[in-house]
Amino acid sequence: MKTTVAVVNSQGADFSLEEIELGEPQADEVLVKIVATGLCHTDIHLKGFLPEEMFPNVFGHEGSGIVEAVGESVSGIEVGDHVVISFRSCRGCENCKNDLVGYCDSSLLLNYMGMRMDGSTTYSRDGSPVFGNFFGQSSLSQYAIAYADNCVVVDKSVDLTKVAPYGCGFQTGAGTVLNVLKPTPADSLVVFGCGAVGLSALAAAKHLGVGTIIAVDPLENRRATAADYGAIGVDPMAEDDVVAKVKELTGGSGATYAIDTTAISAVVKQAQQALKVRGTLVALGLGAEEYAIDAIDLLQTGKTIKASIEGDSDPQEMVPRLIALNAAGEFDVDGLIATYPFSEINTAVADVLAGKVVKPVLVW
Repeated sequence: MKTTVAVVNSQGADFSLEEIELGEPQADEVLVKIVATGLCHTDIHLKGFLPEEMFPNVFGHEGSGIVEAVGESVSGIEVGDHVVISFRSCRGCENCKNDLVGYCDSSLLLNYMGMRMDGSTTYSRDGSPVFGNFFGQSSLSQYAIAYADNCVVVDKSVDLTKVAPYGCGFQTGAGTVLNVLKPTPADSLVVFGCGAVGLSALAAAKHLGVGTIIAVDPLENRRATAADYGAIGVDPMAEDDVVAKVKELTGGSGATYAIDTTAISAVVKQAQQALKVRGTLVALGLGAEEYAIDAIDLLQTGKTIKASIEGDSDPQEMVPRLIALNAAGEFDVDGLIATYPFSEINTAVADVLAGKVVKPVLVW
């Protein structure tokens, strides 16, 4: 079938809306008519990072839509179901069986290589393959092929435009707080970088009633949004010593927990130094190949520096959990979303990079 996609034709190129061919779903696949797709920094970063031989490529990994067809071996999903699409996992390896689906042994092959496990591609143009299968969906497309393991069936009353980002960005930020750090009202949390991931982490911290919440971001509008979640804003451009400011706001000892979403080495180092003794930093940003850490600080304080994939979430559990929290008024992230027609995808990219919006969602 023909479908319109936002294809990237060469490394670093803009998204281009074009009509290409989408193959029929195989036995284990699900065909989804996309209603909305969240635009994530991973989509923007990888279109300029992947090698030239992996283009043309269709990205997109925060899709939501309506099931149009299911393969003969698919169970638990029916035509007409409304779904949020997230990342893939094999569900059979040791990590998957231990509820660590983000660390699936086959994660790289299933989510990033641009093709099915058999080497075929879901998309083609003029008889030539077009890479796709990004996070098992490539949902910057009017129609996308996904799988039972990454399609989360949701109630048909749920607004698919609002829940598309739950597939990655909102899930990652909230999951890091709810699954990894699990702070209490006696704890403090500082978030460096208040984009979609950072702000969803703050929303989760508010839900848990974390005692002191701090948001470090140079943009006034982002700090203002963070304040809605009870966070104290810190402007790193106006502070001579961000670490000292965080320690001041946490009674002098430093934060119990820190999250970095910036992937800026110097900022990650600040986040480490802003922790209290035996505090924990979770680095979530994608971009830097190396981080510089303060080795003396690390060795003398017993601090922990770690990362998390998708907030250690299983989408089949986390997406419904966050939707329920949102419905109860305990995870209010609707205001972070700015919708764009799919035809304005490059405007959405420019706006999010300029800090004008938090989470662009593209709607057909």
